[in-house]
Amino acid sequence: MPERWEQTLARWTEAGVLDAATADRVRAYEAGHASPAHLRWPIMLASAFGALMLGAGVLLFVSSHWDALSPAARFGFVLALVAIFHIAGALSADRFPTVSASLHAVGTVALGGGVYVTGQIFNVAEHWPGGVLLWAIGAWIGWLALRQDAQLFLAALLTPAWGVSEWLLALHRRPGSVFEDDPVTPVAMVLLALAYFTMPRGPETRRGPLVWLGGIALVPAMVYLALISASPLRWPPVSRPVLVVAWAIAIGAPLVFAALARREAAWMNAVSAAWVLMLLWLSTFQSALLMHAWWALGALGLVGWGVREQRTERIDVGALLFGAVVLFFYFSNVMDKLGRAASLIGFGLLFLAGGWALERTRRELVRTARGRIS
Repeated sequence: MPERWEQTLARWTEAGVLDAATADRVRAYEAGHASPAHLRWPIMLASAFGALMLGAGVLLFVSSHWDALSPAARFGFVLALVAIFHIAGALSADRFPTVSASLHAVGTVALGGGVYVTGQIFNVAEHWPGGVLLWAIGAWIGWLALRQDAQLFLAALLTPAWGVSEWLLALHRRPGSVFEDDPVTPVAMVLLALAYFTMPRGPETRRGPLVWLGGIALVPAMVYLALISASPLRWPPVSRPVLVVAWAIAIGAPLVFAALARREAAWMNAVSAAWVLMLLWLSTFQSALLMHAWWALGALGLVGWGVREQRTERIDVGALLFGAVVLFFYFSNVMDKLGRAASLIGFGLLFLAGGWALERTRRELVRTARGRIS
């Protein structure tokens, strides 16, 4: 048992909370079911890095000999590359489950390259989002067969990537369309990242990969949304029916997913969708103060969401977002109105006093949330 647990058991025994026999049974149980937790992260990192280097080495070898291979040899090698990683993962599943999961993940990643290389070999008509769809289907098949977190992570990433790919291709097919005239994509990214990030806890829910994916995607998605909302709102150059369908999917798909995962608690996701749409409407006023205030309100809302549902990671992300809003407001609205010395002094005080107050408040909120859990 870890030393801290031994100390806790000794303290509980001395206080009379546990008797000596119960404490001995706890020690015996933990000794019989102990796992080398201190090796888990090093093993996972080593496995992931090794699988990445293995895949990179194979791809480098193939690329250096690609021109010398015939189309039949290229196609055969593509099939073999996907099969070899999955077969190796299956053979190592019993003795090395972490290595097995890494090899299966590399096999699924290699599937994406195989899809596009196969299309190039046989000169298939170009529709690159279709390749993303086939890749996503392969990831979902991998998750249904293996039930591994890496497969679910890839499937949850590739499925919305296919939808975004179809939408961007529809935009680029029309003359004069530009990537900046697209508020649909950042709205869909933010709402889906929030739906992933706010997955409920429970043993029946495979929430870990989705929460990690949502947390990783949430920050760049919000940055993308902030860049779009910083300029006057411009609609994509598509027909009205296509635009209505795109908005319905961008807003409706994350809300449907949240409703299936969170059930009656999904009303918070609906509130977040209303906040995002209101942000786009407020961008038409071109008021920096109003936009910063709305972003600060959204950050506080995420913090309150975390306190309400006892999720400390939402408190952390909300506090980070609030601090970023304050810094951007200082740089854009305050710093240019002061002299160089005064602006640097104010910046230092903002970092020291504001950072201390924000961290203290964050710790209190985290302590409150953890107290509710217990």
